[in-house]
Amino acid sequence: MINFQLITYINLKYSIIIATYNRLAELRELFESISRLIFDKSQFEIIISDDGSTDDSKAYVTSSNHDFNVKYIHQQNRGPGAARNHGMQKADGAYFIFIDSDVMLPKDYLQKIDEALLQNNFDAFGGPDTYHPSFSPLLKAINYSMTSFIGTGGTRGAKKSVAKFYPRSFNMGIRKDVFEKIGGMNKLRHGQDMDFSARIYAAGFKVGLIPDAYVYHKRRTSLKRFFKQIFNWGVARINLSRLHKNMLKPVHLIPAFIIVALVVTVLLSLIANLNVLLGLIGAGVLTVALFAFFQSLFIYKNIKVAFLSIITLFIQVFAYGLGTLNGFVQVVTGKKEAKGFTKKYYS
Repeated sequence: MINFQLITYINLKYSIIIATYNRLAELRELFESISRLIFDKSQFEIIISDDGSTDDSKAYVTSSNHDFNVKYIHQQNRGPGAARNHGMQKADGAYFIFIDSDVMLPKDYLQKIDEALLQNNFDAFGGPDTYHPSFSPLLKAINYSMTSFIGTGGTRGAKKSVAKFYPRSFNMGIRKDVFEKIGGMNKLRHGQDMDFSARIYAAGFKVGLIPDAYVYHKRRTSLKRFFKQIFNWGVARINLSRLHKNMLKPVHLIPAFIIVALVVTVLLSLIANLNVLLGLIGAGVLTVALFAFFQSLFIYKNIKVAFLSIITLFIQVFAYGLGTLNGFVQVVTGKKEAKGFTKKYYS
């Protein structure tokens, strides 16, 4: 009897596609983690799709010091979606895996994906992101706000979520024939991976979460950068809702509602006695802050991280809410696509 599962495994090859732009330091850390993968290195390739970098990324990637297969491709700066599409066009693997340049991979990352695909035969899949013990207190606090249920509702890869799971490009994979059927990612600067996932669902492909295939995700390294990133995601939600009506749920509007409610309450308090209401709001804010503090302290066992988690959580809520409101105003005033921070986005 022919062992079809064995044949599938032997022929299986992964193309790990990494869109990058002036991220040399991050690529060094990522490559170090790739070299430690406990997986047959002949079964995968790394594709660095450079979106117009001006640093020494090319020299580093094309050096002969790597113990795994690497392809370097370059294009003029056209955004991450175009860079990932370029990578897919040059990929040889049966599966395309997208990760961000600011992640590190656990040594069993590909092994976990391989096992899940052999068992479930997903057409598309995604995994969660988390923190590495070596991360700074700020990065751990940002990880808390991005993975806590009160921060994102578990939408980034938790087993329990308040919304449908959409694989995202920091940790996402597809079979090659998915790309061949529906094409690549669109031109949205932010949210192009969410649109891609929605189109995969709409085409009837089998999509799954692989909870054990996580990545260590650095995200933004300052509060200012974190604010800009989350603000842009709020803007992106409005753009996505115009492409896919089911991608705007009440849960996505909660941060915007909180901001509007606070502004209205403060304005009304100037002309009326709303001390009781203001007191209730203050109590609610304090309750959330205390919950975040103690939950973070329980997870990270670090008081500094716990205090920072309060800050990052509130930045996340207000940045997302402001971005959503900003995107809504842009669309209502006639713009075809709402724009967030673009210039000096990473500074």
